[in-house]
Parts: sequence; C-alpha cells; structure tokens
Amino acid sequence: MKISILHGRLIDPASGLDACQAVHIADGKLVALGAVPSGFQADIRLDAQGQVVCPGLVDLSASLREPGLTEKGTLVSETAAAAKGGITTLVCTPDTEPVIDTPAVIELIQRKACQAAQARVLICAALTRGLQGRQLADMMTLQRAGAIAFSQAGRPFADALMQYHALGYAATFDLPVLLSPQDPALQADGCAHAGATATQLGLPGIPVVAETVALARDLALAADTGARIHCRGLSAADSVPLLQMAQRCRQSVSADVAIHQLHLTDWDLADFDVRCHVSPPLRTLRDRDALRQAVATGLIPVICSDHQPHDQDAKTAPFPATAPGISGLETLLALTLRLVQEQVLSLPEALARITCNPADALSLPYGRLAVGQAADVCIFDPEAHWILRADQMCSRGHNTPFDGWDFIGQVTHTICNGRLVYQRDQE
Repeated sequence: MKISILHGRLIDPASGLDACQAVHIADGKLVALGAVPSGFQADIRLDAQGQVVCPGLVDLSASLREPGLTEKGTLVSETAAAAKGGITTLVCTPDTEPVIDTPAVIELIQRKACQAAQARVLICAALTRGLQGRQLADMMTLQRAGAIAFSQAGRPFADALMQYHALGYAATFDLPVLLSPQDPALQADGCAHAGATATQLGLPGIPVVAETVALARDLALAADTGARIHCRGLSAADSVPLLQMAQRCRQSVSADVAIHQLHLTDWDLADFDVRCHVSPPLRTLRDRDALRQAVATGLIPVICSDHQPHDQDAKTAPFPATAPGISGLETLLALTLRLVQEQVLSLPEALARITCNPADALSLPYGRLAVGQAADVCIFDPEAHWILRADQMCSRGHNTPFDGWDFIGQVTHTICNGRLVYQRDQE
C-alpha cells in the first residue's frame, strides 16, 4: 500500500521540522518527505489542507485488560480507541489476568494484537512473579520473548530489599523499569487527596508524602544500583524538586504525568463524582500548576493517558469502593492540545510530549517522521470543534470525567505501520 499525504502542516518535534510538506509512504515505511520519489504512484492520496500531520502518538501506560478482564476492554476495542485518538504505539501494563510474567502470556498478547492490528502493542512485563513483590520474574527470558520494559503496575514490593534486588538485576542487563511512586502504608485505604475536599466529603485521604517518600526511595535505590528508571504518573508539586535533584545528579531517570492531572483537581470530586476516582488521586490547584510548569520546562518530558477502562459495575458504588481509573486513549491528544490553547505549551512542544519524548524514554524507534522508519502518522484538524460523548467511545470502558467536554482539535486519519487504521466519518 502506497499513501501520499499532501498539503498538510508537517510537524516532527524530534527533528524540529515544521513546514508544509508532503509525506510519502510505501511498504509500511516512510519513503520520502516533500517531492514525490521517482516512480512512486500512490494508491491513496490524502488531502491534509488546513490540517496538522505529525508522528503517531506514543502512550507509555495503557491497561488493555486482555487477557482476563475482557468485560473492561479487549485488544480489539482498546486498539480501536487508540487509533481514533491518533495513538499508534501503546505500552501495555502487566496487570492482566494472568499477569504478564511468562513468555506464553507475551506471545498471546502479541498474537491477538497483530490480529487487531489497529495500533502497535508493546509489552511492559512484571518485575516480580504475579506482581506479588516477593520473587523476581525471569526478566531476561521475558525480554527475549518481547518485553521492552518492566514494572509493578502500581503494586507494592514486599520490602525495599526486594525492590533493590529487582533494580539491581534490571541494571545488570540495562532493562528499563517503570516505577509508580506510591507508599502502600501511607496510601492505606485512601481514595482522595488528603485535603479540604476529602475532609468535606468525608473521604479517606492519601497524603502527598505517600508519593514523595516513595519517589525519594525509588531515586535512591536507582542511584545505588545504576538502574534506568522512568517515574510513572507523578501527581504532586513536592515531587518536582526531587526529580530535579536526581536529574542534576545525572541519574538515568525520566518521568511522566497522566493528562488528567494537568486539567483536573480534587475540587472535581464534588458530589462524589466517581469518574474522578484515580490513583494517584487528583490533588490541588497548586499541584496541577506545578506539574504544568514541569511539563513546560521539560523536567517532566512525557504525558501519557494512564488508560484504565472499567465496566459500569466497577464505577457503580460508593466512592471509596469504586475502581480507580479513567478511560483516556480517546482524549489524550485533545487534552494535550488544550494545553496549547491555554498557552502552557507551544504546538510542537505539546506534540513532543506525546510522540518522540515517550519513545525516547524507553529508547523506542517511534514517535518521529524519518525516512526509512515505520510509517506511523497522525493527521488532525486543529480547528475542529467536537464534544466527547462517553456512550460513543470506541473503548469498552466509558469511564471518563470529560464526558460532555467541548474540544478543539480532532483526529481525522491515523496510519500505523503504513496502514490507514482510522478515518473520521465525514458528516
């Protein structure tokens, strides 16, 4: 299949390119930018006049639920949601049933993902067997089977010594580790930020130190072992100076923030809105603004969806008893573009946070438009107005607090590995 994308504004943050140029694709690869290659005859010509052409988005944290939790999501439904959102590369979390801690589970996911074929699914495998935090998983065997990184998916280690051994093993083989800084003892049974809103609603709180204590421990253990870590889902302003200090000390550390943390605060929990029950919890306006500033300066270089689809029953209970998480694939780009509209980031900076930067964090060859590389392309109309309707989402999980939000900027086409996997319906 040969595709030409014409007349669009081409933005490739990795190379600094921002110009009106054509893109030409053949055999799954990007073969030329600008002039048509000699002898090239496109099977599909896409007119991107007035639209932005950028690399396909890369999302470092997506719970795809299959195998085992198909009432919440399947590889078919969630990769379709990714394609609709302009995402071409997903890193799936290991908290499936069974857990991704054997080559057999990796092979199962890879086979089903190839059949779904609407987005590239990369595997983040379990650091410990069954995510129980007590015995190391066979990381080298899992890497040979296709795992590109390792994590606990927010589950705790049995103790700091177990984490030390896990990071030491990963460092020996230069395996990237994703860590979610949450101290289980301090988090306890909390479900909201420990502050005025939680007090008014009578909800058990999670203090900021539940994150900062864990983050300080993660950074210290990584420094001692030499492990390459990525800090997942920061939520607190007080985490920013800890991350800044680690980077000044030249630690091999990167970090991300979930896009909902850059738009919502604990005020949004008013009336016990269970759609805003997330982990880590939504915190204060001060925290949100500090995270925005860290993203703007590049201290936190990555934004992710932290996609966690749920069935309706999981969100139908008193607030503390509901499952945390937001179905976020279909709003990642739109909410990131809102940061541009609110002058937090320029458009190229915003696109870098969801394309080349997440790819670079795990040394992945995606998130850029380079001749000879995989043809992953997102085309979006930056002026299109649309309203999110939860009941019209592709994801099997309709749990989103952004239902009814009016957005500016909508994906019109998504190309993954040279295949047109999504095209917006023409109204």
